Amino acid sequence: MRTLILGGARSGKSALAERWANESRREVVYVATAQAGDEEMALRIAHHRARRPASWLSVEEPLHLADALREHAGRDRIVLVDCLTLWLSNLLGDTDSECFERERSSLLDTLPTLPGEVLMVSNEVGLGIVPLGELTRRFVDEAGRLHQSLAAISERVLFVAAGLPLVLKGTLP
Repeated sequence: MRTLILGGARSGKSALAERWANESRREVVYVATAQAGDEEMALRIAHHRARRPASWLSVEEPLHLADALREHAGRDRIVLVDCLTLWLSNLLGDTDSECFERERSSLLDTLPTLPGEVLMVSNEVGLGIVPLGELTRRFVDEAGRLHQSLAAISERVLFVAAGLPLVLKGTLP
């Protein structure tokens, strides 16, 4: 089962995914994609770490997400990925110009083959104004394309606003 959980900043999408993972009573692997490039991001990462149960296995993987999923997915596990837009930012900022396409393709090819359940959290960024800068516009475009591709191969897609999930595809667990 693949679930894509979309929402705006501070919409409650991560808290929802974490609650579902915790309530599943299965082994949870939390794959974090964030990198602490500045003090503010380091504080955000620390906040996320502090609220995770100690029993969860935490994996930090900013680029090679498909590899991490292949390694950690399991029949009786839930893998929670938080968050895809940070992963996308990491890929677009990588010095290897082919990194983005290679890793995106690898993720899309890998997801349908994985055992167990995968919860993927991502920011919906296409609801606001069109950004001015070329890189920012590319980011918004690529995030939208990624979300469409993931939604097509996911059994469940949710949009979260004010902590409330709206089912776009599938049913609530």
